Amino acid sequence: MVVAVNSQMLFGTANDLVELLSQHSHNTITLGSLEPSEIQELAATLVGVTLPLPVARRLSEHVGGSTRYLVQTLHEVPPPTWAHWLPELPVPNAATAVFLSKLAACDQATRALVEAAAILGTQCSLAHAAALAEVDHPVAALDEAFQYDLLAVTESPGSTEIRFTSPLARASIYSSLGPVRARRLHLRAARIVGTESQALNHRAAASLFPDDDLAAELEDFASAKAEGGAWAAAAEVLIRASRLSSSPTDRQSRLLQAVDALIGAGDVLHARLFAAEIESFPASPLRDATLGYLAIMLGRQAEASQMLSQAWETCDPDLEPNTAALISQRRVLDSLFRWHGKDVVAGAEQTAALAEESNPAVIESEAIVGLGLAAIGRTAEARASYEGSAADRLLGAQPQRFRMGKGWLDLALDEPESARQELERAFPTMYHAGSQRISISGQAWLARAQFILGEWDDALGTVNNAASLVDEVGLELLRPLVHWTGAQIHALRGDQPAARAHLRLAHADVYDYEMMFIPACLARAQIAEAKADYDSVVRALRPIAELTPRQGIDEPGFWPWVDMLANGLVLSGHIEEADRFLIPHEQVAWDREHRSSMARLGYVRGRILAAHGDIVAARDSFEASLGYIDRLSMPYDRARINLAYGQTLRRARKRKEADVVLSAARDGYAMLGATPYVERCDRELKAGGVNARRVANPTSELTPQEKAVVRLIARGASNKEAAEELFVSIKTIQYHLTRIYTKVGVRSRTELVAMLLEPK
Repeated sequence: MVVAVNSQMLFGTANDLVELLSQHSHNTITLGSLEPSEIQELAATLVGVTLPLPVARRLSEHVGGSTRYLVQTLHEVPPPTWAHWLPELPVPNAATAVFLSKLAACDQATRALVEAAAILGTQCSLAHAAALAEVDHPVAALDEAFQYDLLAVTESPGSTEIRFTSPLARASIYSSLGPVRARRLHLRAARIVGTESQALNHRAAASLFPDDDLAAELEDFASAKAEGGAWAAAAEVLIRASRLSSSPTDRQSRLLQAVDALIGAGDVLHARLFAAEIESFPASPLRDATLGYLAIMLGRQAEASQMLSQAWETCDPDLEPNTAALISQRRVLDSLFRWHGKDVVAGAEQTAALAEESNPAVIESEAIVGLGLAAIGRTAEARASYEGSAADRLLGAQPQRFRMGKGWLDLALDEPESARQELERAFPTMYHAGSQRISISGQAWLARAQFILGEWDDALGTVNNAASLVDEVGLELLRPLVHWTGAQIHALRGDQPAARAHLRLAHADVYDYEMMFIPACLARAQIAEAKADYDSVVRALRPIAELTPRQGIDEPGFWPWVDMLANGLVLSGHIEEADRFLIPHEQVAWDREHRSSMARLGYVRGRILAAHGDIVAARDSFEASLGYIDRLSMPYDRARINLAYGQTLRRARKRKEADVVLSAARDGYAMLGATPYVERCDRELKAGGVNARRVANPTSELTPQEKAVVRLIARGASNKEAAEELFVSIKTIQYHLTRIYTKVGVRSRTELVAMLLEPK
């Protein structure tokens, strides 16, 4: 026999029956709550309703995980109701009966305290609840409410907080108050609670009819919140202001501002619930800009372009300067995600000319313009744009945007440690503050910084956190960017199923934003490269090479696709095409003095030179690449260059030298857990047939300091690591190496290490 019970069913059950059930139970199975996706499936199956994800999530919290109450709610609520935003979710009749029966069993003081708590919210101060209930001795009333499983005590510094044991308990009791009593309690609560926000919310809840004065107060309060970056809080207040507006024009304007704030906060799924309503509004610049903004976040490039162009063409900047600035800033965002650097810079300048410096649209554009400058090669100006920027003078959540922008820029300019610090500060958001979009962007680029630094386990954790946020808020625009790093790391570590799972989630095509399409192509190419399928690498990356216009796509540091495509061309037999393709990119990297790009392109140049039979020039190219990257914390790139170098040397029958660099590559890949590449190095080493062993003191002509440098180099230390070990500068290490090369008769680090490892 199976007996299914829950805590609510046991309330009021005779003790002897409870004892009987406990004595005869053989196995007890505790069932967890349904996930929001499972609630969506259940609603579709039971009542044929397609629940939006945020509604499913709210419903899960509302019923406290009870499947019984969930099913009853779905059956009792008319299906069309779920298509709209519901300020308060309905309570099933059975739950109302249970909680009201508990309340009826309490004495008058307890009932007053519980009803006051229901007015104040799911959790509130005991002092506020007692004052609102006019209960002089609230401890006894609280104890009775606790015994009836209505209220519980929550520890909080500085005050005693109470909360309802179930959201349904609060909703049931609140709905039983009736409009007149609820209004009276809300008005009294507005005088008792401590903050302006809480007081306004209570006054709004007490309003049974439109109230234009209160709506205007709410709009002013929301504007102040938005200026500080608390977009979610601003949206919540503006929704209330919209419902209190008597004029259709004011109602529509405030709802549009609310939806715009929701999108700014990154809560795209919530914003989408209002899409049908705002699409029904008369066409206006603000309506079109809001719909365009939503289209950007959903990754709908063509729709966003159409709506923003329409908004700009119909807006008169002289009559509506703030709206014009907002539209201009949305176009800056559109340009950023298209990766059109010139348009980002021009749009940011235009936005600044349209509004005051403190306008949120101007601040947001200022946080982005540095990326646009860097995307067109104006890196000095890009750096300057974040020095003494608004991030240093702003309060609230606005600095989050500047930290994300600077972190992204630092990452592109070969400063991954600085990037990590900035991005770690950019992605946390407090309740009702900051933007989930910026948080997700920050985490996506933080994962790239962690990948470059060799912190792959941390990078995967960051990817998983960001991916959960993407699902939670529905920000399709950033999904490929997030999953790109997950696909790459799993591919490099040989977990093809996990890599393909990320690849499916990173899907985008040429009609999507470049910010979506480029990471999707890179993820496909990196999975193919891990399998040594170089024809597929080329097929995955050619579409990036064919994108037009190219404003920023080829700029070194932002998108690591050029060396991968060139390497794929070489290894798939297209040597001359690789040569032609590489030349302009090499020139840009040299012009920008971008060290990691010079290193990555240099190893491909080394392969090309070797294919043409010039092994001396090839070796110089590889050595130069290792030199460029020597002072950068990029273990994966170093291992990648060493593998290509070692393969080239082995095929040129330079077996001893090949053994050295292949061993260094193997050690680098092993540290990262890149098993397929470790195995690839092992195969190369075995094919080379050299068993290297370390030899101490290869020459007696070196000074003690030079010998110390040699020992560190023999262990595979970089110049930077050797300098740190010996407490000297990198330039001192370079000076010692120059003298060592001369004394022992070698030309490069590779030849030095090969000599040290040569059997004696």
